[in-house]
Amino acid sequence: MLAIIGLGSLFAVLAYTSYSAPLYSGWNAQEVTGQTYQENGQYQNYEPYQPSQNVSSTPITIDQAKTIAQDYIQSLGNPNLGIKEIMEFQYNFYIQVYEKDTGIGAFEMLIWKQAPPYGMIGGGMGMMYGRVVPGVMVEEPGPSMMWNRRYGLVNGGMMGLINQETSMMRISKQQALEVAQVYLNGNFNGATVEQDATQFYGYYTMNFMINGKIAGMLSVNGYTGQVWVHTWHGAFIQEIMMG
Repeated sequence: MLAIIGLGSLFAVLAYTSYSAPLYSGWNAQEVTGQTYQENGQYQNYEPYQPSQNVSSTPITIDQAKTIAQDYIQSLGNPNLGIKEIMEFQYNFYIQVYEKDTGIGAFEMLIWKQAPPYGMIGGGMGMMYGRVVPGVMVEEPGPSMMWNRRYGLVNGGMMGLINQETSMMRISKQQALEVAQVYLNGNFNGATVEQDATQFYGYYTMNFMINGKIAGMLSVNGYTGQVWVHTWHGAFIQEIMMG
């Protein structure tokens, strides 16, 4: 039987490469061997990632991922939360959850299909090490955990609601798209940002395209303009729009 793991058991310390756009200055993350630099200026050790030895020989389908996601959202007991989309990638299924009354993104989740190769999560843009359990619904590492000012891990857990209005963000959705494109111009040859960005409490998440196809995903901090590339997905396969 597939299990649901809470945020506490999933928590992995993260390091990432940040981009500070003009006018939106923020602290710059620093990669340090065996450590990650936090916003409070303190270093914290992480445990090296070990590839899972329990990868199922039977791949999880997108229909199975949909069922797991729906069961999880129902278990939260909050009728205002719904699934906006499910995207299948090489290594995982990405699930975007939103608030039905506001249309604002609530949080982002993953269902791992298999453990990614050692070092793949970093992708040259920062490293995240943690235990990957295929078939289990977990909160996505990165912005959903660390930048989410209402549902994020740093604000008391995914359901530890903190009243942080999105109107407080210094950066608009259009400005976030512009920041993302500037970043892509300098790091991904020929990449263009999709205009359909999702606004969360503290950041925006959007896909980017190369040669007319989805090539990746990134987020822009709504206060500092920092860019966080989701390097843990692998190649895009398909998606289901639900919300």
